[in-house]
Amino acid sequence: MKFLRNRFKILDAFIIGKYLGTFFYTLALFVVIIVVFDLSEKLDDFLGNNLSIWDIISLYYAGSIPFYVNMLSPLINFIAVIFFTAKMADQTEIVPILSGGVSFNRFLRPYFISASLIFLINLGSNIFLLPHTNKIKNKFENEVIKKNSPFIKEKIHVKLDSATYIAMHSFDNRNNTGYRFTLDQFEGDKLKKKIFAQTIKWDSLNLKWVLNDYSIRYIDGLKERFMSEASVPKDTTLDMRPNDFSAYDNVFSSLSNNELEEKIDKERIRGTGVMNDLLFERYKRWLHPLSAYVLTLIGVALSSRKVRGGVGLPLGIGIFLSFAYIVFNQFAMIFSIKGGISPLIAVILPTLFFGLLGFILLKRAPK
Repeated sequence: MKFLRNRFKILDAFIIGKYLGTFFYTLALFVVIIVVFDLSEKLDDFLGNNLSIWDIISLYYAGSIPFYVNMLSPLINFIAVIFFTAKMADQTEIVPILSGGVSFNRFLRPYFISASLIFLINLGSNIFLLPHTNKIKNKFENEVIKKNSPFIKEKIHVKLDSATYIAMHSFDNRNNTGYRFTLDQFEGDKLKKKIFAQTIKWDSLNLKWVLNDYSIRYIDGLKERFMSEASVPKDTTLDMRPNDFSAYDNVFSSLSNNELEEKIDKERIRGTGVMNDLLFERYKRWLHPLSAYVLTLIGVALSSRKVRGGVGLPLGIGIFLSFAYIVFNQFAMIFSIKGGISPLIAVILPTLFFGLLGFILLKRAPK
């Protein structure tokens, strides 16, 4: 306690209380508004599936509210900093602080202590909480909200390892069944085994694949051995899972960190074309929380000057810049996934750009 008292003064407690109080209050207000609009939009889907209030809360909003909080956090962070700092400037609270011998860098310290707390919360939720809650949200959306959307992925070709290739005409995500399945196993550049099955179905109980109406060709030079079975299914273990063939576009956000790293390692071998999506998701989890520092820096630099008209002008500029930051992030994601830009560059570029803007504005801020 003595250590904290020596380093945390009344000024620190005042600004940290203002910062975090405004942030959490505004975040809760925005979440309530979004939930109300979301509920009104999806009410027909809920009623059409005969869902109880508890089902809606536990199967959907338990997953979607953390998603909304994570999505809104940079925007609310920026608005909160600008709002209470501009209000302090408008009430002539900042000028006495700086005139009393407090340097501007010292004035910034409680801001960055608060930003560090928000950074740690966002980072922890990205790594540990959101993959779990996104799984709840995505499962509900795919099975209820998007139940009439396309759920079949077609023309699948995957390299499972250095010697094994599989192909399917289509894969149905509703029943985890693939159709017109083939497997080619090589030894060097020579084909050693070929399997064909009319269907391949995932057995979630035994964690195996079941081949139906299958045939197998064993090839040894000029010798071949053929067997087929139309009535008795065959269990087989393959290094693949149903989510490897998901037709939905939200599957990666629900992977845990270990599952994501395992997926990246497999994708390096398979080359199915989703490596940029996977890497973007990995870097986003670790680097997006840095926005707490960047937006705090810009917010303080913009709103620490007393301007005619009160908090309206700084708040308007802040809302514009926060939306610009979100749009910049979305464009970076699209260019990474579709345009071939490095996922690491795409994730870090908006933060670097707005961080540079923050330092420029900080140099011009009154001290």
